Amino acid sequence: MEKLYSRKEAAKILGVSLTTLDAARNNGEISFVQYVPNGCVYFTDAGIQEYIEKCTHRARPVEKRETYRKPRASKK
Repeated sequence: MEKLYSRKEAAKILGVSLTTLDAARNNGEISFVQYVPNGCVYFTDAGIQEYIEKCTHRARPVEKRETYRKPRASKK
């Protein structure tokens, strides 16, 4: 059986607050386990990894310039 993490443990692993974790759970962004209605909520390794993959974005390449300064606007 896969290890189950409490809300507090899952929030610590993800580096988010409990409020952010609850919002993600309520919006269906992260899967969870709840044995009894209105009971304790648990998260699995697979659910946490899936959430990390959803929230990970590739960085855009930086445009390279000759200098770091912006070119001056030409006076006319």
